[in-house]
Amino acid sequence: MVLFSRLPSVSRSALGPAAAVFLAFAALMPAQAAEGIATFADRSRIVAIGGSITEIVYALGEQHRLVARDSTSRYPQAAAELPDVGYMRQLSPEGVLSVNPSGILALHGSGPKEAVDVLKKSRIPFIEVPERYDNQGILEKIHIVGKALGVDAKADALAAEIDAKLKAAEKQTASIKERKRILFVLSMQGGKLLAAGSDTAADGIIKLAGGINAIDGFAGYKQLSDEAVITARPDVILMMNNAGPATADDELFSNPVVASTPAARKLIRMDGGYLLGFGPRTADAIHDLAVSLYGGQVTD
Repeated sequence: MVLFSRLPSVSRSALGPAAAVFLAFAALMPAQAAEGIATFADRSRIVAIGGSITEIVYALGEQHRLVARDSTSRYPQAAAELPDVGYMRQLSPEGVLSVNPSGILALHGSGPKEAVDVLKKSRIPFIEVPERYDNQGILEKIHIVGKALGVDAKADALAAEIDAKLKAAEKQTASIKERKRILFVLSMQGGKLLAAGSDTAADGIIKLAGGINAIDGFAGYKQLSDEAVITARPDVILMMNNAGPATADDELFSNPVVASTPAARKLIRMDGGYLLGFGPRTADAIHDLAVSLYGGQVTD
């Protein structure tokens, strides 16, 4: 579902003095719906929230419309030159509105809810882009961003290109018989692993790369008991780089429970935005993860 604001007012106390003054003098058009997808009437000053959203804007060649991005938007490198409105899950309305946007493109899951509610009630058109961890979800993002920016033809061409790459990437592991069981570890605290279950980006990329998520008893992320780690029987542990404080290899493998599994000393690390972004680079991420898992068994 795509959401956009319809010009209700917001109190000065809810936004703070700077944002309230800005809204008092703003005269921006709301987004309009077209064929079930929203489009911005004024596309000149867009804020992109969510790394994959920013990547898609650049892939469409529409980066000149961006006036700011969130801190998860680290690719391409040129995006880092844009003002940073904060981490997508810890936004402040004042920070987003301070760049005088004509529209906000935000990935579903941006937050906190209170901040997003304020932004949706402001006079700035707000389009929320759904997040699904599969091939169709990536193509849907591209079409929604393209429609929002008024470049449907560009979006159709990019989606066709990405679709072909995704299908080719999945075929690379089609002939592999013995699938690796992969435990995605987000972090480790107090000797306990915080791992990814179903309905997560980690679960999605593991499956697309021809692996099996070693955790199937819950959705989202959850701290595992020692028994759960042993029962999971992972062949490989997968972790992110460049996504906050990292757990050192020695700390991970010195854990006696981890050491007792088939994954002892078998660790793959990949850049977090690249691995879990589900955007234009995901076909490449699928290939790289598959090669790390299966080596020469991966066919081009």
